[in-house]
Amino acid sequence: MAYSVCKQVNILLVDVDEAFGQMLNKVLGADYCLQQVPSANLAIARFDTETVDAVLLNLDTSPEDARTNDFHALLQYASDQPVALPVIAYSWESHGQKGLEAFREGAFDVLDQPLDIQHLRFVLELARRRLALVRQLAEMQKLVGASRIEGLLGSSKAMDRVTEVARKVAEVDTTVLITGESGTGKGVLARAIHQLSLRSNKPFVAFSACAFPESLIEDELFGHERAAFTGASQARRGRFEEAHEGTIFLDEIGDLALPLQTKLLRVLQERTVERLGSNVPRPVNCRILCATSRNLEKMVEQGTFREDLYFRISVVNIPMPPLRERKEDIPLLAAYFLRKFAREHNKAGRSFSPGFMSALTRHTWPGNVRELQNVIECSLVLANGSETLGTEDLPGGLRGFAATEAASGTLFHEAVQGYKKELVRTALQRQGGNKLNAAKDLGISRCYLHRMLNSFGMKNESEDETEETEEDFKMQAQAEPTPNKRTPKLRIA
Repeated sequence: MAYSVCKQVNILLVDVDEAFGQMLNKVLGADYCLQQVPSANLAIARFDTETVDAVLLNLDTSPEDARTNDFHALLQYASDQPVALPVIAYSWESHGQKGLEAFREGAFDVLDQPLDIQHLRFVLELARRRLALVRQLAEMQKLVGASRIEGLLGSSKAMDRVTEVARKVAEVDTTVLITGESGTGKGVLARAIHQLSLRSNKPFVAFSACAFPESLIEDELFGHERAAFTGASQARRGRFEEAHEGTIFLDEIGDLALPLQTKLLRVLQERTVERLGSNVPRPVNCRILCATSRNLEKMVEQGTFREDLYFRISVVNIPMPPLRERKEDIPLLAAYFLRKFAREHNKAGRSFSPGFMSALTRHTWPGNVRELQNVIECSLVLANGSETLGTEDLPGGLRGFAATEAASGTLFHEAVQGYKKELVRTALQRQGGNKLNAAKDLGISRCYLHRMLNSFGMKNESEDETEETEEDFKMQAQAEPTPNKRTPKLRIA
């Protein structure tokens, strides 16, 4: 029985009381689409035919209907869905045995009756956000498995452009220059281009110009003959010869000194190399990919990089976007690294809390994807043992971003409490401090008003501090009948 046509949040209510469902539908409003079934068995059947975003479950069942209203089976079935559904239970004895069992079996939350509608909305919103995040991660995990380019992950427009160009240049042997900040994944892109090319079954040789002193770079790239210098006891092939018929990746090419730039230009033009100690040219047939985090155009203007070499290596230029410009890719990358390191460190089954993921998306990532990778591994290794990585597992530098979110939530809670306190204060002033009349004015029970006064520290602000008379008890009983523990109630406070 559907009570609304809203499609934003689909709530399945498991309760025998239709009047309660109708009342709940009215007070929740148009943001929710409420459907009601009388038993857990019927709720389970709905999972296969209806879209369900959250389940509201009445735990208070009588012995005669317990067989068809088995909340244990419902909780188990909800948690076994491809994306686990949040179940929010409620009971007159939420802190009793039923509430504890519901928590143990995976309930998202267990609420007290009578249901506080504001608290219920808050819990439903938390459940909706968590479900949306889990569904997003599940979709991204599918993309990871279906990706044609191993390691080159991202669904942002910026990465779509990179992937499109990579696939095109992989089909030809043209020289490619990959630019971008350190840690953006230039090496991953170079390897991806190689894997997509016709040379994928041949060697992929990577060389970083900043990893060797200048005196050794020429030997590393071009090799040497026996006795070419002191200690050269035998001939050695260089990186270009190692990459014959495959791909050579020259990382941080902007760090090459001018004399080496000249020799590299000759190799690119003649496709031959000469080992140290020899003047015999040796032909090399390899695809050349280059990368740099420097501004080569500016270096050309300053005379620190050869202009002819620049034009030779930048036939196609692929800029890698920094992570701060593709933050929508962070959940996908984080999920990929989590699975990768969970296998390596034997910590399978881990996931992220919403707060943890929120902190990741708030960070500016000066170290780009490499920094994100390190953060995920560090958090996983140093986690407190929980299957869900929380904000407390983040490295110290990122906890501030999580604290910002926590502070925002605190401010919201304080604002709501302040509004309630002001309503109570105003009602008491209107009724001359009479608590019973103030409770009637607010539309709440006197008992609930007492609890609010105590929680707000306002107990002594009321002028009505005399003992309750017999008439008071009679009027309170009329305003708040003894609850039937089979009948749910709402509290709008």
